[in-house]
Amino acid sequence: MKKTLVLGASPNPARYSYLAVSSLKKHGHEIVALGVKEGKIDGIPIVKGMPELEEIDTITLYINPFRQEEYYDYLLDLKPRRMIFNPGTENYAFMHRAKLEGVEVLAACTLVMLSTGQY
Repeated sequence: MKKTLVLGASPNPARYSYLAVSSLKKHGHEIVALGVKEGKIDGIPIVKGMPELEEIDTITLYINPFRQEEYYDYLLDLKPRRMIFNPGTENYAFMHRAKLEGVEVLAACTLVMLSTGQY
């Protein structure tokens, strides 16, 4: 399985990012949970800041477009194969920039993709 970065990971079980990390784990994916609050999701630590990461295949976003701006360069420097903009995170300027850098861009729901075998 390819490594997935979940941006906007939250220790709150009611948040979709929490459910995504949990579902990715259940499906056997390696996960990096990146958020602003420390905590754990099913034993996976939530890291803060912009840590050095390698071999990120997929980035799935759970932060609004205004908060994404500070992460543009960081995320693109990770050289992901694809980025998933979950509902409410669509950011057409960033999506266009990512496409120009060769990243597959999807406006989709990670949870739906996992549950339907499209991930």
